[in-house]
Amino acid sequence: MRPRWDSGPGELKLVRHGESVGNLADTAARDAGAEVLDLDARDADVELSDTGRDQARALRAWVDALGPDDRPTVVVASPYRRAAETAALALEGLDLQVEYDERLRERDLGVLDGLTGAGIRARHPEEAERRKKLGKFYYQPPSGESWADVAQRVRSLLADLRFGYDDERVWLFTHQAVIMTFRYVLEGVDESELLELDGSTPIPNASVTTFRRSGSFLELDTFADTAAVDRGDADVTHEEPQPGREDDDVA
Repeated sequence: MRPRWDSGPGELKLVRHGESVGNLADTAARDAGAEVLDLDARDADVELSDTGRDQARALRAWVDALGPDDRPTVVVASPYRRAAETAALALEGLDLQVEYDERLRERDLGVLDGLTGAGIRARHPEEAERRKKLGKFYYQPPSGESWADVAQRVRSLLADLRFGYDDERVWLFTHQAVIMTFRYVLEGVDESELLELDGSTPIPNASVTTFRRSGSFLELDTFADTAAVDRGDADVTHEEPQPGREDDDVA
């Protein structure tokens, strides 16, 4: 059910974290046909790459160029290091307090965390089959979350924003699957539309997705916009869409 917004923020911006060392490890593992990412840190502690820090600083320069009526008034970030670090660099020196909310964290892949699609099929073939049967949206890996679980987190956060945040410009620093799920919730798209979008459209690192309130709804204004990074000296980076690769997820 699409939520109505008779009160709450006038604008909602979803900022994906900058490129992380996890993104680099994921690309390297896929290219090599490896089963496991070469990454020692737990998902919550994965840091930005050098390029990711440059992207976050490009966001900072972009924020400087915004008028006073376009800058954020409320900032909430995923507590995962790559998102928190992006928020800190993007807003450095501004009189804004960053709040942290675990509901913005990346989807938990449970026992499949750190495995590529090839690794899942080789080490957990029964889970690959179960996911194929259930579909990407409702499949919940052991000890992990489904996309439907992430949608519940998103709905909970949005419910909290309805009261006490009237006409605020709220910026959320988060992750790819979470941003896609915000589209699912706020636009009322169905499961097949969401998965088609996820399989065909990348969300670049440090990109911005904007919803603005129009009547009783938050309406999509821009999606995966890289204007901030384009204006800076940083490279635009994203993972290649993986249509048909239902056992792959990008953090």
